Amino acid sequence: MKDIDRRQLTQGIGALSLALIAGSRRPRAAARARVVIVGGGPGGATVAVTLKRAAPDIDVTLIEPQRRYTTCFYSNHYIGGYRTFNDITHNYLGLTALGIDVIHERATALDLANRVVRIEHVEPVAYDRLVVAPGIAFKYGAIEGLSEEASYFMPHAWSGGRQSRLLRERLDDMKDGGLVVISAPRNPYRCPPGPYERACVIADYLKREKPKSKLVILDPKMSFSKQAVFEEAFQKYYKGIIELRLTNDLDDMGVVRVDPKTGEVVTKSGEVFKSAVANIIPDQTAGTIALEAGLAEGGWCPVEVETFRSAKAENVYVLGDAAIAQDMPKSAYSASNQALVVAGNILADLTGTERPSPIYRNTCWSMLAPDDSVKIGANYTPGDVKGKHVLVAKDSFISQPGESAELRKETFEESIAWYETLTGSMFAKSDSASGRIPGSGRG
Repeated sequence: MKDIDRRQLTQGIGALSLALIAGSRRPRAAARARVVIVGGGPGGATVAVTLKRAAPDIDVTLIEPQRRYTTCFYSNHYIGGYRTFNDITHNYLGLTALGIDVIHERATALDLANRVVRIEHVEPVAYDRLVVAPGIAFKYGAIEGLSEEASYFMPHAWSGGRQSRLLRERLDDMKDGGLVVISAPRNPYRCPPGPYERACVIADYLKREKPKSKLVILDPKMSFSKQAVFEEAFQKYYKGIIELRLTNDLDDMGVVRVDPKTGEVVTKSGEVFKSAVANIIPDQTAGTIALEAGLAEGGWCPVEVETFRSAKAENVYVLGDAAIAQDMPKSAYSASNQALVVAGNILADLTGTERPSPIYRNTCWSMLAPDDSVKIGANYTPGDVKGKHVLVAKDSFISQPGESAELRKETFEESIAWYETLTGSMFAKSDSASGRIPGSGRG
């Protein structure tokens, strides 16, 4: 990888964290301040690690029901057969080694008036500052026949872990010649390029293992992230395998009904697809606990863009997929980057240190084929647009059709380095014997 790429990765993930920790004097919190974090993904875990390393005197509690965290980001690599399940599964030993209190139970309610988080099977935990990073919930009711139970037969695989395994197992069990249907969600949703990367890796799997099979993408949108390079890849690598069906005003390809027992997928226009494997990705909202606490408007949580403080409650920060960040996509990179700014602002709240400059960055990589990846990204700064204070994209970049194989391979290697850097940081792997779960996974 080029030196500039390594510098960009370090800046994007860890520069602020290092700045917060640097210096001979660590910031000290008055009267043993308490920070509680709900959600142990790239946003929540990064806040926890950054805070505890910068200010060990702060009591940091992370509430995350999963003892083993399988990343949703890069799960497509597992589904396509390039990584094992173990490769994308991690634990929280590094966080406990740092002195973070990790509670592996489900947070059931946020008592914002009394500054308390209620937890299943555990006494409530009080906080001085609360970080809410619950990820997403699914709007199953938007499609007739789709439910949480139905997602066992038609897995969305838009959350890490069991759902990713289910989709991989469905593909393994499918007979050669079967039809795979991917139903993309409406905006906004987690990882905008994700359904189209998934189509590529599944199509590559079909080429290798089940060459008589086909794949159709049913999309309720006319355009999508990185469309030009995806459509190029569909023609270059997967012509005759992938069929892309975009919507228009007269012939809506959005899915309105499914039958988990028969595999039928029905669009608004009345077209019926008999799938052998149906990957139905529902429309999405902020995580349920944020909705129930009254932190959301229209399904997502408004925040002050300089700090990601909640616009609905005092002493509360919301970040990652659940937050309204305008043009900043819902991605693991975005969440981890927002987390560094949130950690800096909490330190300023509790210790009087200087607040970080609100400059954010995102990059999303997508694998088109082995050693062929593309990316999109930008920096984001607060600004005024049409009378609203929002995050404004600048210095944006995107991969282009026709790029050389050498450049695409460099982009692929860059993406793998980023994954290892992020997971090493968010799970504090240097502070434990191993941050990854031992044992083999499905390859």
